[in-house]
Amino acid sequence: MAAAQDQVRVSSVMHVRCPDRLPGEVFRQVLELCAELSPTVQALPPSAALVELKGALRYHGTDAHHLGEVLRVRTLARLGIDVRCGIGPTITVAVTASAQIDTPGGVLAVDPDQVLDWLGPLPVEALHGIGPKQAAALREYGVHCVGLLAAVPPATVQRLLGGTAGRTAADRARGIDPRPVATRALPASASVRHAFVQHTLDGAVVRGALLDLVAQLGLQLRRRSQVARGLTLTLRFAGGTAWEKTRRLPEASAHEDDLRTLAYRLIDAAGLQRGRMTGLVLKGEDLVDADQIAEQISLDQAREDRLTAEAVSDRIRRKFGPGAIGPAAALRRVS
Repeated sequence: MAAAQDQVRVSSVMHVRCPDRLPGEVFRQVLELCAELSPTVQALPPSAALVELKGALRYHGTDAHHLGEVLRVRTLARLGIDVRCGIGPTITVAVTASAQIDTPGGVLAVDPDQVLDWLGPLPVEALHGIGPKQAAALREYGVHCVGLLAAVPPATVQRLLGGTAGRTAADRARGIDPRPVATRALPASASVRHAFVQHTLDGAVVRGALLDLVAQLGLQLRRRSQVARGLTLTLRFAGGTAWEKTRRLPEASAHEDDLRTLAYRLIDAAGLQRGRMTGLVLKGEDLVDADQIAEQISLDQAREDRLTAEAVSDRIRRKFGPGAIGPAAALRRVS
């Protein structure tokens, strides 16, 4: 009984690392599975999450490693994906542990009293938060593993990496990371972008690219079961200048008809004439879950037909890939 109470008193964090290029809707389902284990889940888009297990250990009456195995089994059985779960007393240890799992899926749990011994032999770049430039600076000084970084005086690390970065690295090498897991859902915005191969002045080409971005953004929102309350359009020009404007949608939506109408109003507001454009960014703002918005029943048969076609297009994209269907390309006369 005493051992179980000691285990509960120690913070236990699980870092869930999903496969790369995970669809947004599947990522949302992984977060829901994490929430079945603990109410404190922090989404780290596009494919990772943090789970605070401190209270969950007592609630489920088991240890952290077992909870990681439970999550793996559930994601495999329900979603067909295998996740990697790193578990430790701090966020740094948990994230570092999940990156050390070589197999496609697995669980690696580091006990609080083993943190320094486990971190010590790891290459310095394996420590969560140490980037390539910082690792190069440390190696040049002769610090090639986390154990040596922990042994170097913090003041020396600060001189090598800078004040705040050096202090943070020195603390994390010693297993110190006071950051809590903060409940955080999927981000409140989503963006898609297009870069032109050559600078363009052609308004038809720009509108064609914008139409494609509308289709991409709408598909992304519908996959995540979210709707946007506004759009932001950013136009990037040669020379590094940019133009940006945000407008609210009359009603929150993820349907291409609604997004396209507002996107065209935004680009019309830019008053383009002879500016050489290099790229476009379309962002859905103030996202909310679709089930929180009441959708008005439409008596417009043409609109209902378009929504039905949109649903069919989504099914085709899910089966054959996002590029399987999209806005019709402009026909060009071949001489």
